[in-house]
Amino acid sequence: MLSDIEIAQQVKMLKISELAQNFLGIPEDELEPFGHYKAKVSLSYLKTLNNKKNGKLILVTAISPTPAGEGKTTTTVGLGDGLNHIGKKAMICLREPSLGPVFGVKGGAAGGGLAQIVPMEDINLHFTGDFSAIALANNLLAAMLDNHIHHGNSLGIDVRRIQWKRVVDMNDRALRSLTVGLGGTPNGFPRQDGFDIVVASEVMAIFCLATSVEDLKKRLGEIVVAYTYDQKPVLAKDLKAHGAMTVLLKDALAPNLVQTLEKTPAFVHGGPFANIAHGCNSVIATQAALKLADYVVTEAGFGADLGAEKFVDIKCRKSGLRPSAVVIVVTVRAMKYHGGAELANLTVEDIPALDKGLVNLERHVENITQVYNLPCVVSINKFTSDTSAEIELIKKRMKTLGVEVVLASHWGEGGKGAAELAKVVVDMCESDTKQMTYVYDDQDSLWEKVNKIAKKVYRASEVNADAKVRAQIESLQQQGYGHYPVCVAKTQSSFSTDPKLRGAPDNHVITIREVRLAAGAEFIVMVCGDIMTMPGLPKAPSAEKIDYVDGKVIGLF
Repeated sequence: MLSDIEIAQQVKMLKISELAQNFLGIPEDELEPFGHYKAKVSLSYLKTLNNKKNGKLILVTAISPTPAGEGKTTTTVGLGDGLNHIGKKAMICLREPSLGPVFGVKGGAAGGGLAQIVPMEDINLHFTGDFSAIALANNLLAAMLDNHIHHGNSLGIDVRRIQWKRVVDMNDRALRSLTVGLGGTPNGFPRQDGFDIVVASEVMAIFCLATSVEDLKKRLGEIVVAYTYDQKPVLAKDLKAHGAMTVLLKDALAPNLVQTLEKTPAFVHGGPFANIAHGCNSVIATQAALKLADYVVTEAGFGADLGAEKFVDIKCRKSGLRPSAVVIVVTVRAMKYHGGAELANLTVEDIPALDKGLVNLERHVENITQVYNLPCVVSINKFTSDTSAEIELIKKRMKTLGVEVVLASHWGEGGKGAAELAKVVVDMCESDTKQMTYVYDDQDSLWEKVNKIAKKVYRASEVNADAKVRAQIESLQQQGYGHYPVCVAKTQSSFSTDPKLRGAPDNHVITIREVRLAAGAEFIVMVCGDIMTMPGLPKAPSAEKIDYVDGKVIGLF
């Protein structure tokens, strides 16, 4: 059996200028090519599309992820190909992969099998340099902050209350907490500091929520980097850093155009994680795709409790976007894992484990249909080990919730294998009359917002925080940030904050460990449980298998 990279390396791609012109009507002069098979589409051209009618937006989400894998990105790609297979004009919008998980354990974000975006190697490794630009802009601000303090600190910044961290696009636990400024007076003031991964940075969030270069610059200027001795916020614009940061990001803000194995156009742009950030591709890319195609398939990171909640409560709330249909991706294997089956036994029929594990899927369906009030379909990413009895049990349980179940085989068959799913999704889009609802209202307090997420979506009994964290939340409320959405950072593996709790735990306690203000992104991050904003590499990282042999990259999935 061929690996994903071997499949991708065998395909003959269309030149990106041909794809842009023939499928989307984008003139070649409006492209900034990066080689023959990837390009940025100019922001000036995208402005000319503003008066065009929007297509239908389709959100792909999933159950709580397991080591067995679910295939959310693969389904997103397969569904896009499937829509074009049945004669529709569709595009895909995805996030860019972070090098951290590429070299770590999770892998890339280009799909798999016959449902991939290409050039797969480029997309997973550096791509068009967007993440580098984001890291540079973030770290320029950090450097200018420390430089200001070194040269007299005219703003009166309290070095004990610096909020801004440096970032790097790699899993590196050694950088989580460190001391900077050692070596005497020429090197600045010693202080405790640390790194986050690029995808957790506020600059990444701003990048993905900005609607123009002007909006980007405004948001960058509002970043709170520190507080003064009299507890007043110091903004990036106070350091006069936001202009140079904009210069570093202005070209990156144009969305990246690539293609699937079946020549479906795809925007791959931005990449915040959903367990530590808001988990959606850029607003600019999604809005542009809706002007260029009749159907746009996008994904939100991890399960519907994390990525989909943030897609609705942050991205949709801020941009006015609204999905007409939602696809929840599931595998029989993952459901058995949630029911207590061990990894080694997931290919063996196990009706009791499946029956027990289905509560996880049911919880996600209830969140989509009852909490967010959106129509959904369950897509089973089919494996050869799935039995008819297992498939029928899933269909029976979903029928009680009024939700259709579709088998999809896009991994092995490409768009043809997702044709039935595409037909169901089109019918949902055309008959959709529901009004999407948010989990909380803008006027709710920050404490009320996090409680509503915890109790309505995670089914927690209470939210807990120590006195210091409660005081931070109340202080942010009093400072005028109470109307901001809340972005919960927690484990993706469970509805609770304990990654070992499978299924659909309830009556658990959500403990907020830390609160971060993202004033430029316009949300408040609540860090819960043991989640880290700088991941570490596993014992045997994927990097050990990746190599360059005889002119080809090998081992990249």
